[in-house]
Amino acid sequence: MATKLKVSQVRSSIGTKPKQRGTLRALGLRGIGQSNVLPDTPDTRGQIAKVPHLVSVEEVSE
Repeated sequence: MATKLKVSQVRSSIGTKPKQRGTLRALGLRGIGQSNVLPDTPDTRGQIAKVPHLVSVEEVSE
């Protein structure tokens, strides 16, 4: 089975660089407390690596 990642925004994007805000948007996050379930791919892992201080990640098996 393919694993998925539940990505949740835990900190505000106010005061961050525009590229980091764009990465949050690309992950489907718009504000604190929002979550999105994404496939566990190298692309997704790379995006998460750019904003680790703003998000929390959990593995979800489906």
